[in-house]
Amino acid sequence: MVRRVAVVGAGVSGLASVKCCLDEGLEPTCFERSDGIGGVWRFTEIPEKGRTSVYRSVITNTSKEMTCFSDFPFPEDWPNYMHHSSLLQYLKDYAEQFHLLDHIHFQTTVCSIRKHPDFTATGQWLVCTETNGLLESAVFDAVMVCSGRYKDLNFPLGSFPGIENFKGRYMHSWEYRDPKGTEGKNVLVIGAGNTGGDVAVELSHTAAKVFLSTRTGTWVLSRISRAGWPFDMAFSTRLSGIIQKLLPAELILKRMLPRICNRWFNHENYGLVPSQRPWLSVIVNDELPSCILRGAVVVKPNVRRFTEAAAIFEDGTVEENIDLVVFATGYAASFPFLEESVHDVCKRSVSLYKQVFPPQLERPTLAFIGFIAVTGSILPAAELQARWVTRVFNGSNKLPTVKKMMRAVAKQEKELLKKNIPSDKARSGYVVYMDDIASCFGVKPNMTLLFLSDPKLALSVLFGPCTSYQYRLNGPGKWHKAREKILTQWDRVLKPLKTRVVDASPRHPKAPCWLKVLAWSVFLGTAMLIFKCPSASWLPRIK
Repeated sequence: MVRRVAVVGAGVSGLASVKCCLDEGLEPTCFERSDGIGGVWRFTEIPEKGRTSVYRSVITNTSKEMTCFSDFPFPEDWPNYMHHSSLLQYLKDYAEQFHLLDHIHFQTTVCSIRKHPDFTATGQWLVCTETNGLLESAVFDAVMVCSGRYKDLNFPLGSFPGIENFKGRYMHSWEYRDPKGTEGKNVLVIGAGNTGGDVAVELSHTAAKVFLSTRTGTWVLSRISRAGWPFDMAFSTRLSGIIQKLLPAELILKRMLPRICNRWFNHENYGLVPSQRPWLSVIVNDELPSCILRGAVVVKPNVRRFTEAAAIFEDGTVEENIDLVVFATGYAASFPFLEESVHDVCKRSVSLYKQVFPPQLERPTLAFIGFIAVTGSILPAAELQARWVTRVFNGSNKLPTVKKMMRAVAKQEKELLKKNIPSDKARSGYVVYMDDIASCFGVKPNMTLLFLSDPKLALSVLFGPCTSYQYRLNGPGKWHKAREKILTQWDRVLKPLKTRVVDASPRHPKAPCWLKVLAWSVFLGTAMLIFKCPSASWLPRIK
């Protein structure tokens, strides 16, 4: 029986895992290599080798209501999008509230995790750690790997001929902290992901010229939606999740996504429209279009090669006198402490069952938390994973057989291949993935029963943002404040905005009428089928 659980990392996923272990009666021991919690959200003036952290100006891409843990809302007067220091303070408050620090061993590096000799019978693991030069080994009944996706630098210098002769400075965005020292210089940023876009915008305020090189282009979304509401709250709804399941993926990704993104500005005119697999490249940036419009940032294609002082691009254009090159080329996940038999299978999240469990293990006592890319905040997703995993560990929930899990993984990989999506670029729809995990342990909202018992709440759950509170309404871990938090979530959005009282009272965004009609039709039809209502005879019978 699982009792002692090793948790690797005290970032967002690690903290949620420790709390969920305590909630389910398990005994967690968390190992954190640094001297504080927060993971990537813990800013340091000087980059620390082997650890990724935010740069000085980072703010969240997801709003506070969509970012918070399900039973620990942000203070209502905090801004909707926060500076990284605020998010770190939130994590510290979370750790203090639930007494998580007592279970964390700081400045302790996990050196290796190996199967116990009796693994087939016990499912136990041998965990070797190092603290101040002292090696220790202990046996744990289960392991939760929470070290995240941002481990090894993706620094593809070999893909850029001539970089070895470049006389200017070049660095990975991992080193970047602020624009100091770039005054009056020409800077080239390679990579138009979230980091590349942010760095290019920030450098444009000090540098003489900033060039943003992108191999494939990207769609750009603003944090601000219609009428000024947070974008993710307006679009990450349960209704949108239902539509995603009903409509062909190709229609959503190739037709609807471009239409939504081009409402703000025409990406083709700005040189940003994605040229390859356009549904894979989406970033959040409020200032980039403005910087391009005023010439502070110039969009360029991929770099063909470098000279001593210039960059030659694939379209034949040349930019001379480049002083600094920032490679915003991302990271690769790595788990060097895992034994080879497990490590090889866990290089990609899509190789895991529900992107959590290695499917081939005889005993389900190893899980990866937060090793996933979703179209939303990682905090509630990691927490939901941890809630499920700890219930599997303590025996409250069971996994399918190894054969069934392997079949599910193969099916997922086949679907990605069919859609021409590389496994390392796969990104799960937020609501769809959250509901999938929630269904595994009985906390997905039952919309039929909710409409019958609490119509007001049901409307908010269906048409409103899919906030994490929805997964505390019923089932294991039910929270008595969940209903209140859902019904008042828009009030908490307005609280930090209404610092000057005006007569007009803004209303939260509402779903279009045709969407409401569609949703009600689906609901009523489902309800009549479930209860075998005679008036449902006009509906097609499910065979």
